Formats: sequence, structure tokens, C-alpha cells
Amino acid sequence: MKKIFIGFAALLFLAQACASPTPEPIPTVLPVPTISVTEAPVTEPVPGLEGLGGEPCPESDFTCVTLTVPLNHFDSSDPRTTDVVFAILPATGERKGMFVTATGGPGSAGLASADDYTAAFDASIPEHFDIVFFDQRGVGQSGGLQCADAAAAFYRRDWSASTPEEEAAMLDSARTFSSECVAEMGSPEILPYLGTDQSVEDLESFRQAMGDEKLWLYGESYGTQYAQTYAAAHPDHVAGLILDGTVDLTLSSQEYYVGQTNAFSDVLQLTLEACNADDFCAESMGGGDAVAAYDKLAALLKQGPQPFDFPLPSGGTARRAFNFSDLEYTAISYLYSESSRMLFLRALAAYSRSKDLVPLARTLYDSLALDPETLDAIPDPSYSDAIYYSVECQDYGFFSGTPEERAEAWLRAGDEIDAAVPYFSSIFYGDLPCAFWPDARADNTRPAPLTAEGIPTLVLGAIADPATPVSNGQDVFSRLADGYLVTQDGGPHIIYGRGVACIDDLVTNFLVNDEMPASRETTCEGSVTNDFVPLAPLEAAHFADLLDAFVSVDNEIYYLPEYYYWDLETPTSVGCPFGGELSFEATDSGDSIQLDACSFTKGFSLTGSGSTNYDEGTFSLEVNVSGLKDGSLTYTRDSEGALHVTGTYGGEAVDLSE
Repeated sequence: MKKIFIGFAALLFLAQACASPTPEPIPTVLPVPTISVTEAPVTEPVPGLEGLGGEPCPESDFTCVTLTVPLNHFDSSDPRTTDVVFAILPATGERKGMFVTATGGPGSAGLASADDYTAAFDASIPEHFDIVFFDQRGVGQSGGLQCADAAAAFYRRDWSASTPEEEAAMLDSARTFSSECVAEMGSPEILPYLGTDQSVEDLESFRQAMGDEKLWLYGESYGTQYAQTYAAAHPDHVAGLILDGTVDLTLSSQEYYVGQTNAFSDVLQLTLEACNADDFCAESMGGGDAVAAYDKLAALLKQGPQPFDFPLPSGGTARRAFNFSDLEYTAISYLYSESSRMLFLRALAAYSRSKDLVPLARTLYDSLALDPETLDAIPDPSYSDAIYYSVECQDYGFFSGTPEERAEAWLRAGDEIDAAVPYFSSIFYGDLPCAFWPDARADNTRPAPLTAEGIPTLVLGAIADPATPVSNGQDVFSRLADGYLVTQDGGPHIIYGRGVACIDDLVTNFLVNDEMPASRETTCEGSVTNDFVPLAPLEAAHFADLLDAFVSVDNEIYYLPEYYYWDLETPTSVGCPFGGELSFEATDSGDSIQLDACSFTKGFSLTGSGSTNYDEGTFSLEVNVSGLKDGSLTYTRDSEGALHVTGTYGGEAVDLSE
């Protein structure tokens, strides 16, 4: 996606936001993550693939091909080259051609998403198409350039710009980050050649190497920037185009950020109002008004950071502080989808109920990719902040003059935004480091409007998309020679592949059957946020019965950000809210869970083990309980959602079902 800086932070989810469909939360019976394990298809050799020296991609069904391409495609006298890695999953049936996905960012590694994304496709797509993903030059296996430490420090700085002193601090932060990120990533000689115009020529080189006359191209968020650039440069080689979460390339950087800032502010308002319309959610917000709850917390944090004790994964607690920038960062990070919005509302409700900042801190550390134990940055090989800025600072011009003059013009342009936008005005300064970035683009000229003559094009978008405002896609659609607009009410950033038949079926028919939507504009149903899942009660005495207690524990484990957004690989430990630890690790069939005096509610402490079977959709716990009463209990949630608790509790036999 077109990465947002959020005024002081860059988002991972963006891997989360653009990842394969997130399980939809249900208040009482929880879904489980799914893992798709497929046999590598046995097919006839793909034309052009044999001579490219492919080898199995790591832990993937795809074949990886490393293509050596010119570092500068636009200067034939320059002998320098760079390597770009493409991943191919050959069609299992009658081959129609290549379906290429350009993922978001810029800075996301397509290879890291390839298997999960493909699992969300209708089976007819990988049957008839070679599925192609790639790591854009500089990213992942195509260079692995990173500046995780510089980014982690940068994103937690204060990005308020209401006083001259704050403006000076903001400029210093942007200047320092530009220098430190470039130093950390290394390879400064490649900086002028990381823009999208160079990268799309890498794809064109791959198309030529494969020998296909045309390809089908899907872009999501920033990937729509990439896809439109490719289609404009090579219109004769595009059979069909799909733009999902569309960037309007005719907008200047200033115009784009004005729209995005307003969109994020609007989606926060929509999310809080959706909470007010949900009885469980509104009731959890203290005074029954989520807007008032957010505003009250924001006002408090503007006065100064608030201290809190964070439960450490290793045991014990650490004294920490939560500030206004942290609130804005985590709120923006969790506005990308219906499920993440609900998780943010739960964290806000926890503070509203008992002044508990720990759930908000958990979402913050998840968003920043920080180790909750140490607050050190966790490098993410699937995303690069270094490449984000390297691409963005090449693709867009940002005002004019010296770096200082550009930065000053940026601040003055933001004065109106600071005064007019209710929330998140700092988003407007998202690309401020580009004022100081080496080899940044000085030309503010924007591309001509894309008409895509002869290329049928689907433009997908959601009303509640905060990162790429729906108006972007509407404007791009209005200029297309053969365009079709699909809009979801409410909805997330990026709408294809999330299990909505109204959307997914249109895409499948477009690709496989060359079937266009029945009308030029289609509207699909959607919502702003998932149904609110009530918080665990503070005291065990408030549980209706033991079944109610275990459903609450089931919910609390599942909706912990550390578990909900777990990578399904890394063994992870979490400090429980009222003491003890929870740990989980992957198994062949799902995951195993260990609880050591773990309490989500005072007076209900659990020690024991549990497991999730992803294939069967089951969850179980076998634990000893202490606190209000002692007991030894087994809890199960079967594949149909039926719940069962057996054992002894307080010296009495228990056998409860729902």
C-alpha cells in the first residue's frame, strides 16, 4: 500500500493490512487462523521458465528466479546491474498467461506474501495462470536493504507542529532520520535507481524473459502506483489491470497527503461512531460515548505522558510511559481493517473502564514492531522502511529549493491542516524526510492521467479506506477508456481476497472468463468495524459461570495483539494482564499454548497447556485454576463452535456445555 507515515510512524500490516484475509472475530465462538498447505503442482514447463535457472523459493510452493537487470534502465551506456527475484507458481491446468501481483508499501516483499495471497484466490486462477510475485529492487531477496533501528527511533518522536520549537524538533527528526537510515541501509550508489519507473522495467525484463506477449497485473495500494506506471509505459503488454486501494498519480504529494489526512480523521470518527452504535462497545466506554472517551484520553496525553506498569513476557513488570504520539500511532495503525479497528476499540475501552494503558501499549508495540520485553526494534525481512523512503522520494517531488526551503514550505502548507483536521494532522508531514533525502526528486511534475486504451480495468475501493481515499479510485476510474468501479460500503484498505463474494467473484470472472461486471459501477456491502467482543471482567466473581469464564479466556488469548498478529512461526511469550505468563509456538497442526499462573481476570489464574488445530478449527485448554476457587478443568471449542467445560472446581464436579 502507499505507506503512511502517520506523522511520526511507518506502519508494518501494512503487511498486516495487505495480508491474506484476517479471521473475522465473533463475540463467543472464535475463528482460528488458517494455514494452506498444498502440494507443489506438477505441470508442463512454462514457456521461458526453463532457461531462467529457477529454484524452489524458501518454505514456499513457488519457484524463485533471479533476474540480473540494468541498474539504470534508461542509460544503455551504464554497465552496472542489480538482481531482482521473481516467484512463479506454474498454472496447474490449461495456461492462459501470467497473473502478476504488485504488493503494497513501497517496501513490502511480495515473496513473503505469495503463498498466503494465492491461498485466497479462487482455485480457477492458479489453474489457468502462472501466479507471479516479486521482491522489488532493494527489498527482501532483491537486496534486503533495511534501516530498522533508525526507523524505530524516528517513529516514536513527537511530531506535533503547533509551536516554532516543535516545528524545529520535527525538522531535526526528519533530517536525522534521513541521514541515519541511509547510513544503516548502506549501498548509497543505488539510491537514484530505486524509483517505480526503474522497477517497472524490471518486470518488463521478466516478461520478455518469459516470452509472454501480455500479462494480467494486480496492484494493491502502492502496487496500484506500480501497476499504473507499468501500464502507461508498456500498454501493449497488459491484458487486464486490477487496481485495489488506488493511488491517483496525477495528485501532487501535497494534494495526496491532504486527502489522506482527512481520510484517516474521517475513518477514526466512523470507527468511534460505530462503537456507539454497538451496545456492548458503547457500554464498555464508561460514559457510553467512544468519541468522548478518545477525546478525553487524547486531551490527557497532550498534557504529558502517562505512566503505567507493563507486564513483561519474562515475568514482573516494567514502568513505562504512554504519550499522545503513541495514541495517534496506534490508532492510525489499527484503522486499516474492520477487525483491527475492533481491537483498537477494545484497547480504548480497557482504558475507559479502569485507566488501563496496557492494551493500548500492546497495540503500539505491535504496530512499531518492537520487542515488548526490551522495546528494541524487531527487523522484519518482509518490509523495509529504507526502501519506502527511497522509492517515495524518487517518485514524488516535494516543494522546491534547498532542503531547508522545501521543509519550511512543507510546514507552512501544513498550517491549514493543523487547524482544520480534527485528528491526525501529523499525517500530512508523512514524507518530510524526503526534503533531506539524498538524490531526492526535484521535479514536481506528475504523470499524465491514465486512460489505458485497450486495457479493461477494475478499480476496487472501500468507503472506509483511510490510506488510499476512495475518491482516488473514483477519479482514476473516471478517466479510463474501459474501466469498472467496484466500491465496498465501510470496508478495509484493500478489498480483494478477504472473502467477500461480491468482490472476489467479479475479479475471478474478470481474470478467468474475460467477463466484465454487469454495470460500470458496482456497490458491495460492508461494515466499518467487526462486532465488539466484550472485555474480560475485572473480577472473577462477575463471571456468570465457568463456561462464561473460559469463553472470556478464549477471547482474551485470541485477541491479544501478540497472538492475533503472530507470524505462526516464532515462539512467543506474553505477560498476562494480572500476572503470570502465556507462551505459544507452532506445531504441525496449529499451535501449542502454555500458561503459567496467567490471569486475564483477578481471581481466575490458570496454569497448564492448550492447543489449536487450524485444520479442524478446534481449541482446548487443560489447566489448574486458582484464585476465587481452586480446580482442575478442561475446556474445548469444537469445529462447530460448541463449548464444553469439565472437571472439578471448588471441590465440586463440573460438566457444562453450550
